[in-house]
Amino acid sequence: MPIINPFATDAFDMAALTAAINKIPNTYGRLEQLNLMPPQGVRTRTIIIEEMSGVLNLLPTQPVGAPGTVGTQGKRKVRSFVIPHIPHDDAVLPEEVQGIRAFGSETETDALANLLAQKLQNMRNKHAITLEYLRMGALKGVILDADGSTLYDLYSEFGITPKTVSFALGSATTEVLLKVLEVKRHIEDNLKGEFMTGILCLCSSGFYDAFTTHAKVKEAFQYYQRNQQLGNDYRAGFTFGGVTFEEYRGQATDASGAVRKFIADDEAHFFPLGTANTFRTFFAPADFNETANTLGLPLYAKQEPRKFGRGTDLHTQQNPLPICLRPEVLVKGTKS
Repeated sequence: MPIINPFATDAFDMAALTAAINKIPNTYGRLEQLNLMPPQGVRTRTIIIEEMSGVLNLLPTQPVGAPGTVGTQGKRKVRSFVIPHIPHDDAVLPEEVQGIRAFGSETETDALANLLAQKLQNMRNKHAITLEYLRMGALKGVILDADGSTLYDLYSEFGITPKTVSFALGSATTEVLLKVLEVKRHIEDNLKGEFMTGILCLCSSGFYDAFTTHAKVKEAFQYYQRNQQLGNDYRAGFTFGGVTFEEYRGQATDASGAVRKFIADDEAHFFPLGTANTFRTFFAPADFNETANTLGLPLYAKQEPRKFGRGTDLHTQQNPLPICLRPEVLVKGTKS
């Protein structure tokens, strides 16, 4: 009697697994909750971005031999970006399936699917936290790899000077409102035709504590606390000078076991909300035969039997490039 591979059904092929992992909700990440960087699928692993007057625009790729994009001297800069490839593998081993189905039978497919769903959920969570990390890098204008090395520095790529505002929170005489207005005016001046519904500041714990306890802010923060419902977290939603301040605690452990905070101590990052074309997350297609020349999806999943029937390998991958198309609207604040 031939041995039946329970995964050799349409329910476990690439299309079905990819659809399944994309349906699993992304429950990790404040930036995901904000829907700040909506997804956009592209058909290639490389995108071409043009900068003109401080605004970055996505350009279409052209077939070999076609005329290229014409740039105006001194006003435009064009760069090619390879979209990062982030694979993650796992396996379903025979001992994990033991007891779920009888040897050589086709029964208990639902139980097997539940086991696979647990694996996909864990893999999906790892991709989610990685995407949050990349998106936070895009909000800083410098996209970092998991080891802290720089993938892309949008400021240096396009010759844009980053904006940093020192809040001098260690001095009780600092006019904090004027610092906040400096940030607002800088962002408003650099929207360049874009609109926004507000400004959000994600702060490290050190910056948030120093800001809310500053002599020029403390009274307003106490008023905010009194008007909150009992039990609410006071670290989110405090508005001062027309800017909403929120403590951000995103962090993750890298491959070496080191904990990486997504926002450095005593720093804060300001950016506009409600924009139409300022933020994007580009997704490239997977490097599978089935996905060649198709629009990229946020996640891909595929399975393949191991040699000698010793289990099933699970492969997932994500090919994201989160980016800010107007880097001049990004502002870093420092506590000192």
